[in-house]
Order: sequence, then structure tokens, then C-alpha cells
Amino acid sequence: MRWLEAAAEEILKGAKEAINQLDLEEVKKMIQMILDAREKKIFVVGLGRSGFVGRAFALRLMNLGFHVYFLGETITPAATEEDLIIVISGSGTTKLAVTASRTAKEIGAKVIAVTSYPDSPVGRTADHIVFVGGRTKIGWPKKKDYLARQIFGERETLTPLGSIFENNAMIFLDSLVVELMHRLGKTEEEMRKLHATIE
Repeated sequence: MRWLEAAAEEILKGAKEAINQLDLEEVKKMIQMILDAREKKIFVVGLGRSGFVGRAFALRLMNLGFHVYFLGETITPAATEEDLIIVISGSGTTKLAVTASRTAKEIGAKVIAVTSYPDSPVGRTADHIVFVGGRTKIGWPKKKDYLARQIFGERETLTPLGSIFENNAMIFLDSLVVELMHRLGKTEEEMRKLHATIE
């Protein structure tokens, strides 16, 4: 079980480091953009495991009373220039995420990118970026390359592909939900009333 223990330790360490590295001004702006979209529509975009993170975040936004949709579902309505798109992509290069962010900009909607690569196609398209550090499916962001090779070395196999980013994004967005909950004055009981009753 040494691999399990080593991986868990690496994941927890990485998550704490990522949260400590968050730019709180970036986070505050993201919160304000979400609050400003309270009476509008919010679309969450994510592919693969980032999509699972996005679905979990969308669920909690719905529990808070937002009009939120996960892009790609058949019941997703049309987006307008008043709406907000939140794209979750560690690499910022996933084709459908790039297409979604570019299309949103063509419509005139606001785009938030949650990514490890601010200078990626998704990042360059976004109106606002929140940097969430972590190794993605394409490796570490450039500033981490040397550190990853010299310090982490073979330990990268403890967190294959984009696991670090996805875990860190999940923790960040779950924490963001709690901040939104308190800013909106919502209780857990109020959120529960909006939770699924047929499941």
C-alpha cells in the first residue's frame, strides 16, 4: 500500500500548495462575476475529468439558486451576451473548451477560465482568469518544468495525467461555493431544498 499512501500524501500536499498560491484578487473578481450573473444564465464547460469537476460545481451553483447549465447537455438553452461562461481546463487547449470559449466571446458573453495555463487558447479568450496550479495532461506549466524534473522526478507517476489540476480545481471550486453561500446568506437547509428529490 506504499503507492496509495505516497499518492495520497502528494495529492494533499499539491492541493494545499495550489490553494496557497491562489491570487485572491482573481478569486474576488470571479465571485463578483458570478454574483452579477445571478439573474442571468451561467454555463459551465469542462471535458473529461474536468467535466466531472464542472458538473459538481454546476450542481452547487444550482443549490445556491443560480440558473446554471452544463454545456453539452441536450437541455442547455441558448446563451446571450448577458450570460456567463465558466471554462474549466487545466491545459487550456482542449478543443471543445477552446471552441466554447471562442463562441461565447463571439456572442458577447463573459468568459471565466479556470486553468493552469493562462497563456493558453482558453486563457487568451477569457475575460478573466483564475490560475489553479497543478500538473495537467500536458505536464507542468513552464515555470514548473524545472521544479518538476529536479524535485518531483519519478514521483509524477503518483498523479498521472491531469489528476493534480482536477483535484485542485475541485477543492478550489468547492471552497468557492462556501464563500458564495455566506455572501448570499444561504443556509445548508435552503440549499437542501433545491437539491434533487428524485434520485
